[in-house]
Amino acid sequence: MPRMLDVSDDVRAEIGDEEADRLLAGDNTPGSYDCTSCRTPGDAEQERTSTVLFVGDETAVLAFAHATCLPSQIVTVSEEQLQGAVRSITGDDGSTADDAAPSQAVLGVTSGLVLIEGELRPALVVEPTGAIARPGSEPGGGDEFLPLLIEQGFMPVASLDTVPPALHGWSVLLAMGQLHAILQPGTSGGSPVAWWQAHHPLQVTEDWRTAANKTQTVLLFAAPVGSIGRQPREDMLRDALDKAATHGRLVASALPLAGT
Repeated sequence: MPRMLDVSDDVRAEIGDEEADRLLAGDNTPGSYDCTSCRTPGDAEQERTSTVLFVGDETAVLAFAHATCLPSQIVTVSEEQLQGAVRSITGDDGSTADDAAPSQAVLGVTSGLVLIEGELRPALVVEPTGAIARPGSEPGGGDEFLPLLIEQGFMPVASLDTVPPALHGWSVLLAMGQLHAILQPGTSGGSPVAWWQAHHPLQVTEDWRTAANKTQTVLLFAAPVGSIGRQPREDMLRDALDKAATHGRLVASALPLAGT
């Protein structure tokens, strides 16, 4: 059965026509894989799959992702980050993988409408692909993703009964109906900088954009790796958020909308 594989022109140019054609024919391509973005299983024979080429200083690694998570693309990383990605992709859980995880973890972002106080609110859910360490900390010190966000002003969420408080200086950048970035305050009062930026602008639904334009606010929920996962429907996303909140694994803030 032919693979439902996407190989972008950039990736084809990097790996060559012969290798690209072998991939598309089903050679050297796993039928099943762990998505390099959301880390949940995928099947290249059953669903659209993207080839993602990680390119370091000396080596390159080909990985696979759900097409709904990432488009086929080249991602330039440092050699250290690439080695961490290799360990993550191959499932090597040795001690060096913990050391690499903080630098190579990627923030996965999902959009959806969440019912709070009787109204559907536009929301973004952020979950890293690996543990996040505090800068300069020793390896194996645990996941500091939520504590770091709480220090930035995000609030722990025990339930989704009320709208989280606004966070000054942060915003969500939407342009031409597509999600471009989540912005945080710049240093020393400078211009905002991207806390997360899409490799390619992400499409949001018309209902999501309408709700965001109506309230001029987007709710941002964040949870550590393994808390939410890739949920195919908004009701399942809500259930996952509720469970994360119940277990103390969720923080949130309301961010103003920048753009339309």
